[in-house]
Amino acid sequence: MKQRKIYHYNPKLKERARQLRNNSTLSAILLWKELKNGKIKGKDFRRQKPILNYIVDFFCPELKLIIEIDGDTQDSEKLTKKIRSDSGK
Repeated sequence: MKQRKIYHYNPKLKERARQLRNNSTLSAILLWKELKNGKIKGKDFRRQKPILNYIVDFFCPELKLIIEIDGDTQDSEKLTKKIRSDSGK
């Protein structure tokens, strides 16, 4: 059985992530329709995922891929570097 990697997050962001999922922008809704249920080569994506002190728009744990469509890309780049350094890549 494959173990899922746990990405730590600030618990205070959990409710905010839920609010963002329930009030998505049109661009986020359209992209989610294409990403959900493994439609992209069977890859599993999460939407409005809290990671560390951030909430990312979309995240694929297997690829360690973050997709930000409406937000600040500098924060996403910092978070991506942090995730990669934590996993030894």
